Amino acid sequence: MTNAFSGGSHRSDTYESSTVRPYAVTGGRVRSATSDLPVEALVEMMPGAVNSQGLPPEKRAILQHAAHTYVSVAELSALLRLPLGVVRILVADLSDDGYVTVHTSTPVNVHTGHGGNGSGMSLSVLESVLNGISTL
Repeated sequence: MTNAFSGGSHRSDTYESSTVRPYAVTGGRVRSATSDLPVEALVEMMPGAVNSQGLPPEKRAILQHAAHTYVSVAELSALLRLPLGVVRILVADLSDDGYVTVHTSTPVNVHTGHGGNGSGMSLSVLESVLNGISTL
C-alpha cells in the first residue's frame, strides 16, 4: 500500500479535510429540547422551506433530501455522513424553525382516568368504543 503524499508530487499542506467537526456543526450543543427523535422518525420538508436562505450546508442538505420524499433520521445520518446525534439536533432545529415536519410513531397515551393530568384517552371512553363495536 502506498501513501499518496509520500511521493513528493503532493505537498501535505495542500490536503484539505472536507469534514467539519460535529461540535462545530451543532454549535457546541450535544442536545436540544426536542432532539430525542427516534431513528425511524420520518422527516418531511414543509412547502415554505423552499426559500430557506442563510442556512448552513448541513441543514440545506437535510432539506434537499427531504424535499422529494419522506426520509428517516437514520437515513439522513448515513446520507450526510454525520453522527446520528448531530442529525437529530439539526432536524430538531429545522422542525423548531418550521422548515420540516417530523412524523413519529408514538403510541397512544392511555391512562385509567386517575390523576389530574387529563392527557390521553380515559379507560371509560375505550370501554364504550369496545362495547359499541361488539354490538355491531
